Amino acid sequence: MALWDKLPGRGNVQDRRGLGPAAGGLGLGGLALVIALNFLGGGDLSSLVPTVLNELSNQQAASSYSAADFEGADSYEVFASTVLGSADETWTTIFAANGRTYEPPTLVLFRGRTQSSCGGADASVGPHYCPPDETIYLDETFFEELTARFGAQGGDVAQAYVIAHEVGHHVQHQLDTSDQVARDGSNEASIKLELQADCYAGLWAHSIKDLGVFEQGEITEAIDAAAAVGDDRIQKRTTGRVSPENWTHGSSAERVRWFTIGFETGSVEACNTFSR
Repeated sequence: MALWDKLPGRGNVQDRRGLGPAAGGLGLGGLALVIALNFLGGGDLSSLVPTVLNELSNQQAASSYSAADFEGADSYEVFASTVLGSADETWTTIFAANGRTYEPPTLVLFRGRTQSSCGGADASVGPHYCPPDETIYLDETFFEELTARFGAQGGDVAQAYVIAHEVGHHVQHQLDTSDQVARDGSNEASIKLELQADCYAGLWAHSIKDLGVFEQGEITEAIDAAAAVGDDRIQKRTTGRVSPENWTHGSSAERVRWFTIGFETGSVEACNTFSR
């Protein structure tokens, strides 16, 4: 396990893990209403089954915890806050060197489902950044899925990589890179945005590698996590075939390559995926 206590900074973390369905879920009554309205409107109930089952699964997971289980700052909240705070310090320094001011994001921890300015955030979406509220949403059980379904090694460094990747999206938002990609509208530009966030995660890891945080070989956890969430590897495991035309984040090799570029160079300029 990495020595995170060598990093003194703390980021802004909101812990919603004990809030349950009230944090944004429909609740059983709400689900019944959706089904009834769809039926009365002549809709096909079969199309609702996956949505309903997913919602019930999220709520069942959330209901098995209570606010009391997460009172105070537990070890996971401290870990997430430490990684976030370290990434904030890295980007504050980089922005200042370029005459800009970095505004730190918020990270929301939840289980099952919660509400965001981008709509309902649930476990099936995975970790993501919401630009309107400048907040990262993270269901910590995602990492169990990453290990069980996609064969990642797991580990705290892999989880730190995911947080640093989402902070990378916050940086892109502040630099207007994400808005430029949205205006472009192409899938190719969207993939380059994701690969740049991987490179930014590597850049963060580079910024702390001489502080004695990572023990021998631990950075491979981050590299393995990058490979595990490559589009080709996910498609192969979920559908049995690879369809590059449907990629959204890049291949395993591309994700590993760009994380490695950031980690080895520590250079923002080297992370310009749009020029390559």
